[in-house]
Amino acid sequence: MSEVCQDCGLPKELCVCETIAKEQQKIEVTTEKRKFGKIYTIIKGLDNGSLDLDDLTKRLKSKFACGGTTKQGKIELQGNHKNKAKEVLLNLGFPEESIEIR
Repeated sequence: MSEVCQDCGLPKELCVCETIAKEQQKIEVTTEKRKFGKIYTIIKGLDNGSLDLDDLTKRLKSKFACGGTTKQGKIELQGNHKNKAKEVLLNLGFPEESIEIR
């Protein structure tokens, strides 16, 4: 017998919790200049409870071949990946209207 999701009550294979969580996000992608003129891409607005931010950070870091981390519900990537980040987030299933580039 397969496992049942605690949130939606469906079998794990049919669970839609992550899809629903992705649709409810309001993501903001910005850059900021830090020490020694280094540029960081900051991705805010992701819900830590419903999404695995560590896994998402790992995917983004490998896609952009850069360093980065997850801090206080934000993803910080080394370098200016503002425009590419939207494209990758769309490929990962986030709706276009929920992603804002600043």
